[in-house]
Amino acid sequence: METNLDYRAASRLLMERAEPMTPLRIPLEEAAGRVLAEDVYAVGDVPPFRRSPFDGYAFRAEDTADASKETPVTLEVLEEIPAGSMGTCQVGPGMAVKILTGAPVPAGADAVVKYEDTVFTERSVTLFSAFSVGENVVPQGEDVRAGDLLARAGTGIDSGLLGTLAAQNVTEPLVYGVPTVGIITTGSELIEPGETRTGGKIVNTNKYAFLAAVEKAGGCPRAYPAPRDDPAAIAAVMDAALRECDLVITTGGVSVGDYDYTPDAMQRAGAELLIRTLFLKPGGASAYGLRQGKLICGLSGNPASALTNFYAVVLPVLRRLRGLRQPGLREIPVVLAEDFPKKSPKTRLVRGTLDLTDGTARIHVTKGQGNGVLSSLIGCDLLAEIPAGSPRLPAGTKLSAWMIP
Repeated sequence: METNLDYRAASRLLMERAEPMTPLRIPLEEAAGRVLAEDVYAVGDVPPFRRSPFDGYAFRAEDTADASKETPVTLEVLEEIPAGSMGTCQVGPGMAVKILTGAPVPAGADAVVKYEDTVFTERSVTLFSAFSVGENVVPQGEDVRAGDLLARAGTGIDSGLLGTLAAQNVTEPLVYGVPTVGIITTGSELIEPGETRTGGKIVNTNKYAFLAAVEKAGGCPRAYPAPRDDPAAIAAVMDAALRECDLVITTGGVSVGDYDYTPDAMQRAGAELLIRTLFLKPGGASAYGLRQGKLICGLSGNPASALTNFYAVVLPVLRRLRGLRQPGLREIPVVLAEDFPKKSPKTRLVRGTLDLTDGTARIHVTKGQGNGVLSSLIGCDLLAEIPAGSPRLPAGTKLSAWMIP
């Protein structure tokens, strides 16, 4: 078992134990946000023919070689081609066709003019300038050529990829399954929103924070009833979650107090402890285990600590289960927008928002960086790393930061 581990090393160790979900084919209309489980190549050109980018007339460029305002060229209009139709005539010398946006450019024609740049009648069109071959013609395969690699396995399906798959007549892409993530919030003090607060009871905020975090990360969250501070009760819920879910996250009971039963409960539930505590603030109090190939991640009961650990350590694991080729979060350089007044004996992750106002990536550290200050994560899109041993830092200090997706 590893102890006092660097958070990056901890995330890598856990990802080594995580295998992507079993692939399956699903309807294309349900595939947005899923992850491809196979490489996808184009089977046809997009567009599949030369087409017009606007309403106008298609003709032979050579017929306009001497055209000008002083010496215009008038061409005979053979037919009209709307979008979704094919022309029936071949364009020869002195001929043109009326063509609408998106329609195929007919055989013989190799240039297009906007209708507003012409003078036209039902039977003729007059042009006042010379055109070159291919001018205003969208070529076949401008977007995609048959045989092109469209996306690798492990690519998230966004709007561009979903539309591209549709253009290739893919009706059931092969994607990785969605991991079900069990959420267990421990503590005899927890009550649900709306219940009467008595004595030292507090609302179970972690349950709802993690329901949102997991869903936004592309997992399927499943919350379990909060067990009381009893190792047997916690272990029973863990056992159920490990049987029913692909990844389990717990909060609470991972410090060194008399009622911190989570590591013991993990072992009672049959999990092997892999990591115990991280060299990190906040979120260092933690425990990670493995049972029959399934990971269980025990995080702090303090909401901000738990979510910081989730983003830095557990989220890449969840993204790995989803099948993403690059499960790690995006790292960018930032500078502090304001002074940071605290020393950092351990590696510190600060929560903040990205500011690109003047072209420089700055982080505004949100107020209230305490372990339990959940509100500091409202609108948070960055975690910036302050290296261990750092003194108080002035504004302008350069840091590395993780983008929270």
